[in-house]
Amino acid sequence: MNSDSALPALAALAHPTRLDAFRLLVKHEPEGLSTGDLVEASRLSQSTFSTHLAVLAKAGLVKSEKRGRQIIQRADIDTLRGLMLFLAKDCCQGRAELCEPLLAELACC
Repeated sequence: MNSDSALPALAALAHPTRLDAFRLLVKHEPEGLSTGDLVEASRLSQSTFSTHLAVLAKAGLVKSEKRGRQIIQRADIDTLRGLMLFLAKDCCQGRAELCEPLLAELACC
């Protein structure tokens, strides 16, 4: 990932509704959630939430798949991984011992 792809992802997550929706999708990986469940959790109208979902999808953070009659939304874990690595790439000027607490916390998830 580079700045050109990181900026849209960060901008997409810089809104409370989108951040909450993305975190909810990450929590429900790998099954994902139906669009209806996400709308219900957001307490927004379908059309308002769809706008937020489109921003997340355009940034590459969310992908949709059809299962029967439902559209299932899933967090794109590869994009999340890339974003996290981009942010921490030059962590601590190469001093791994300073990054160990961060890595340990991420590993416990």
